[in-house]
Amino acid sequence: MESREFRITFHEELQGLEDSLQQAGALVVRSVQAATRALAEQDLELADEVIAFDDEVDGRYSAIQAGIESLLARQTPVATDLRLVLALLHVNLHLERMADYCVTVAKLTKLAGGSETEPRIVGSLAEMGVRAEEMTRVALRSFQHRDLVRAEALPELDELIDRANRRTVEHVLELSGEQREWGLRMLMVSRCLERIGDHAVDIGEQTAYLVTGEFREFTDASHPDGALA
Repeated sequence: MESREFRITFHEELQGLEDSLQQAGALVVRSVQAATRALAEQDLELADEVIAFDDEVDGRYSAIQAGIESLLARQTPVATDLRLVLALLHVNLHLERMADYCVTVAKLTKLAGGSETEPRIVGSLAEMGVRAEEMTRVALRSFQHRDLVRAEALPELDELIDRANRRTVEHVLELSGEQREWGLRMLMVSRCLERIGDHAVDIGEQTAYLVTGEFREFTDASHPDGALA
């Protein structure tokens, strides 16, 4: 009887950590959405809100990490439970880094404030932001519902972001004069949005790991910032 009660408590705690992760994911979705709108509308006040909001995301990240560490210190999960704990660790880190990219986008938006913009570039970046937000939502849902089909669709969505990124680069290379500095900042924005999409794919890979028990990369893309797979 004691053993059964012990396992129920353990699984309730594990479920609580996963619920907290989904809540953190919702904050990241909000950050992606706000950072994209701040950029597209040149809303510097909204950019400031994105930067300030990161403290809340960081707080969630730290709380989840602490919860997982506490759980591991008191319990010894095995099999499916262990896979879930490891996946939670990875996904939590991916979400924190996605939020960091949103902050970078917001800071670049502020730095570029008042500069002459190029509509095609702004349009491509806005498209990337919308797709990055969509990918984040899909990744979180796939993880929550252990939906392998939805997770495996993420690379196709990521390719749409990559195409928009290539268009952005082409347009920036066409800029001249004072617009070049603005364009270089927009290249950095484009890279941030692209990386958010990459992290969403990584979360999808964790879903596949949970479902199948085997880790595999969906693409051959490298992870230049050292993100955990």
